[in-house]
Amino acid sequence: MLKDFKHYTVMAHEAVDALECESGKIYVDATLGGGGHSELILQKIQPDGRLISFDVDSDAIEYSRERLKGYNNLTIVKDSYTNIKNVLHDLGIEKITGGIIFDLGASYHQLTKQERGFSFSKEAPLDMRFDRDSDFSAYDVVNKYSEDELIRIISEYGEERFTKRIVKNIINYRKNKTIDTTTELADLIKKSVPFTGQKIHPATRVFQAIRIEVNHELQNVKNTLNDVLTLLSVGAIISIISFHSLEDRLVKQIFKYYSAKCHCKPNDPICHCKPPMLELINKKPLLATELEVKDNPPSRSAKLRVAKKISSWENEID
Repeated sequence: MLKDFKHYTVMAHEAVDALECESGKIYVDATLGGGGHSELILQKIQPDGRLISFDVDSDAIEYSRERLKGYNNLTIVKDSYTNIKNVLHDLGIEKITGGIIFDLGASYHQLTKQERGFSFSKEAPLDMRFDRDSDFSAYDVVNKYSEDELIRIISEYGEERFTKRIVKNIINYRKNKTIDTTTELADLIKKSVPFTGQKIHPATRVFQAIRIEVNHELQNVKNTLNDVLTLLSVGAIISIISFHSLEDRLVKQIFKYYSAKCHCKPNDPICHCKPPMLELINKKPLLATELEVKDNPPSRSAKLRVAKKISSWENEID
């Protein structure tokens, strides 16, 4: 087991309890990480349940494989959850009969391990890849994207008010040399924005935007949820933890669309809408407890949304 693997399972019991786990059913952990959610699920589905857990991070898989080696009804897959449909098909699984859990975003280990390049407080190569086998990293975004592309991702994914000023300085800096490290980029960002007295570091939103772009996080969530909803059996539950407003907004929109009773336009004379596919278990997101936030401050950003599949029909989301 990796000795330096640091892991904290956010909203562990809330997210897993929401699945209402039962023996004899099939469950999926779309984001294995340190195995905390997977272990709780495995404890609840003995003796005849089955769990398939996905991750692209080799460190997470090595750690969790050792942690969970005592369970024989677990299949760990080194692949992105975006390929869930094909992977389950290859495993001979047609439906997720129990439920699925997503713990989105970067893990504590990824954020705190210096060489992974997620943190602006520790000098490291610009990396930010969840999957270290990928050829595309933060270095490529920062040094190769055009001015317009950088403006798009930083304003859209980072919601940064000083985007144009930051990007202009990045472009000017690149004329003389490449930006190679996290601290080099963070210092450049800090010099690009006025001091506002905020506690948040000026580089926070930009680093978030770059990480989302490198790992295609928002598009992956949107595409995967469409696939997952067709894979869930009626009665199965989907439990999703998100950590920033863009992810939560996307999950909320998808849940709202599939739980709506009607999608007709105001002038449509007759409603031909299908019945809702989902029932929202919690209309407002659940938040981490004060005790958990005290033990693990990053969990203050976590939001948990849960829904149950109540009917079957297939439709694309625009």
